[in-house]
Amino acid sequence: MMLTLGLFVFQLQTVPYQSLQRDVDYRWPANNRVGLRPLPQFLGVNEEKITLSGVLMPEITGGRLSLMALNLMADEGKAWPLLEGSGTIYGMFVVNSVSETHTEHFSNGAARRIEFTLTLTRVDESLAAMFGDMKAQADGLLNQAGGLTGQLGGLL
Repeated sequence: MMLTLGLFVFQLQTVPYQSLQRDVDYRWPANNRVGLRPLPQFLGVNEEKITLSGVLMPEITGGRLSLMALNLMADEGKAWPLLEGSGTIYGMFVVNSVSETHTEHFSNGAARRIEFTLTLTRVDESLAAMFGDMKAQADGLLNQAGGLTGQLGGLL
């Protein structure tokens, strides 16, 4: 496993990317002063984007169906956790765009080569906030499971 976005796993059989580019912008507006240089002030993190790009060879790697799954996730308009196979947790990301270029076609029109670019934007405030949300979701699931256990016990 190279990376996961929600339940979608990036690996050789699906969408193996060749490059991952991470860009983080910070806000530093400047306040003008009379007779002095402008004074920049740090306002925090602006945007964090991750761009995955690569080439798919459908005979060897994933292809059209794998990219279709990513498009369906983007259509949901939801944020998905982004985790690297090494254990790095990037945060919650939305899919901004999926770009595909199909070349070198078979006689039936199917592409032998698909170049892709996937752009993601981080939407959570921090990893601490994300873990708090995940804990609340897990607690809710455990409470629901406990309720089902009680209902099943009453049936037996």
